[in-house]
Amino acid sequence: MMRWAALLKGVNLNGRKLPMADLKALVEGLGYREVATLLASGNVVFACDETDGAKVEAALEAALDGYGLKTDVVVRSAADLRAILAANPFPEATPARPNHVVVLFHRDSVPADLLDALPEIYQGRETLIAHGRELYIDYIDGIGASKLPQAMAKLKFPQLATARNWNTVVKLTALLEHPHG
Repeated sequence: MMRWAALLKGVNLNGRKLPMADLKALVEGLGYREVATLLASGNVVFACDETDGAKVEAALEAALDGYGLKTDVVVRSAADLRAILAANPFPEATPARPNHVVVLFHRDSVPADLLDALPEIYQGRETLIAHGRELYIDYIDGIGASKLPQAMAKLKFPQLATARNWNTVVKLTALLEHPHG
């Protein structure tokens, strides 16, 4: 049995509604066990026999599509999330401003050429560090007024990605490791 965290992109934003009770029922309908949601932003953890994350992502996306919600899903195992926490490139920032440090989860490795090109079009104070399939971003001055997302879009960063702040990553990891509290 494998435990997974599934991160849905853009749920409960811009009119894309998905009550977490519906998400839980949808995941249980796939035969997945020990299902729990976290927050209202499309985070769900569960156990299943499937060990291939790509197959889990495809099954979840198909079920969501059947529900009427077309969205991308990225999954990570408990070991993946522990490694993401351990690789934290901002150990001073995460305790000081955990809501301003974001992990952008991608399906594939973060393209180094795009990160290299970013300073040519954007000179904000944010710090970005890629590690495997994750892009860690420290929004030093806060997220709301940042122009970084527009610069990333202009450079055509992968659209198949979803962000979670540091607090949420920590909570998801704990929920995966200790599903019953």
